[in-house]
Amino acid sequence: MLHLQGETLGYGGHVVLPDVDFALHPGERVVLLGRSGSGKSTLLNAVHARLAAQGRRDLALVPQEHGLVPQLSVFHNVYMGRLDRHRAAYNLVNLVWPLAAERRQVEDALRAVGLAGMGRRPLGALSGGQKQRTALARAVHRGGAVLIGDEPVSAVDERHAAELVAMLGQRFRTMVLALHDVALARLIATRIVGIRKGRLVIDKPASRVGKDEIDALYRL
Repeated sequence: MLHLQGETLGYGGHVVLPDVDFALHPGERVVLLGRSGSGKSTLLNAVHARLAAQGRRDLALVPQEHGLVPQLSVFHNVYMGRLDRHRAAYNLVNLVWPLAAERRQVEDALRAVGLAGMGRRPLGALSGGQKQRTALARAVHRGGAVLIGDEPVSAVDERHAAELVAMLGQRFRTMVLALHDVALARLIATRIVGIRKGRLVIDKPASRVGKDEIDALYRL
C-alpha cells in the first residue's frame, strides 16, 4: 500500500525525521507512540499525503486540530466528509436546505460517535470532546478502507476513547493512528511504531513490544 524508504520528512525546510523506512500493508492497525514533538504528526502527514497522491478515494482523515469549520453546524461539518463526491450544485442545496437522505446518513455517523440528535447544533456550542467526536463522525461518514488519525480521541475519557477506537477498527480495515494512551494503543494496534527524537526506534508487532521499550520512548 505504501513504502517510504530512506526518506527525509519535515516542513518548511526543517528536517524532523531523517532517513525514514516505513511500510504500510492492507489490514494493519498501526499506532505511533512517542513524546510530543518526536515526529508522529510529521509521519502521519507524510503517509496521508502519499496515499492521497495515489488518487485513493477510500481515505479518511482525523487531523489533530479537528479541521472543523466553526461557522457551520454539526451536520454540515460531518457532511463535508463526502463533499468531493458530489457536484457543486448538490452541495449548495445541502448547505442551504439539507436533503432528508443526507440528514439520515449524517445522523447515522453522529449516532456512531455518541452525538445522536445534535446535527442542528452550531459547532461553537460544543465542548472540546464533542468537537472531537464531530471530527470522528466526519471520518465515519466519509468511510473507506483507510483511516489516518492524529490523537483522534485525546479529548475523550478513557472508557469512551476505547469504545470509539474499537468502533473505528470495525469500520476501517487499515488504520494509522498517533495516540498518547499506551494501554489504548495495545488494545487496538497490530503493530506499534515508536518514535524518539526524530528516529523510528520501534517497529514491530504490538504483541512483541515490551514495557521497557515503551518506557524508553518517554524518557527525557
